[in-house]
Amino acid sequence: MVGQADNRAPYAKIAAHYTELIASGQLQPGSLLPSIKNISEEWGVSTATAEKALRKLRNEGLVRGIHGIGTEVLDQPAPMSSGSQRQDRGRRTGSSWGSGERSDSHQADVVPAPAEVAQALDIAPGSEVIRRRRVYRDRHGIVAHSTSWIPALYGHLIPQLAVSERLSGGTSLQLIAKVTGHPISHRVDTASARLLTTEDAMLLELDPRNLPPDPVVVMTAKFIDTEGSVVEYGVDLGGPGRTWRTESEVTP
Repeated sequence: MVGQADNRAPYAKIAAHYTELIASGQLQPGSLLPSIKNISEEWGVSTATAEKALRKLRNEGLVRGIHGIGTEVLDQPAPMSSGSQRQDRGRRTGSSWGSGERSDSHQADVVPAPAEVAQALDIAPGSEVIRRRRVYRDRHGIVAHSTSWIPALYGHLIPQLAVSERLSGGTSLQLIAKVTGHPISHRVDTASARLLTTEDAMLLELDPRNLPPDPVVVMTAKFIDTEGSVVEYGVDLGGPGRTWRTESEVTP
């Protein structure tokens, strides 16, 4: 049986397995999932449990049932990922990338803090900050453009933060915690939506003369260490058509 031991219900483990295969492209749009009977036998569960797993995938819009044929994988972009999700994944797996994701276009420079950033980092407007930018993609295109704003003092401790390359040895938060000895203790997340600006279009590699009419998701995350210092402020701009999704188990 393929699967990773955890505390989730069997149907949730099965659904997560196929979600991973779909997101990574191993199961292409139009392909069929195994039958309920085959899933039941492979995972050693009842047919009711196998059906519940497939129902979960249908409810999430990943597949559809075709009468007399089976369960077909649908073609649609995965939801955008945020800095908070990447922090959680980094803690669990050591990698901040989502399923099927990769990052590129890594840029870093030291700039004066814009008013919004200065307020989030609790520093004076115009103070020097490190701005790290990168683009996250999957097989459908841009998932999100991500910007991390970090107080310049951490650049003196970790010079690679200000270098236009993918970080080595961990995420920025992990590197800062390692050097200071103060891990992240909590964070503040926000979610909103806005119409694209010309600057947004450039970040998302779109033609500014032909902007999508629908708003895009904007996620922010403020990361605070055990000393109460704000060590990073992240802003994720979702690609057009990307949605925000979060999931949690509800106990009856």
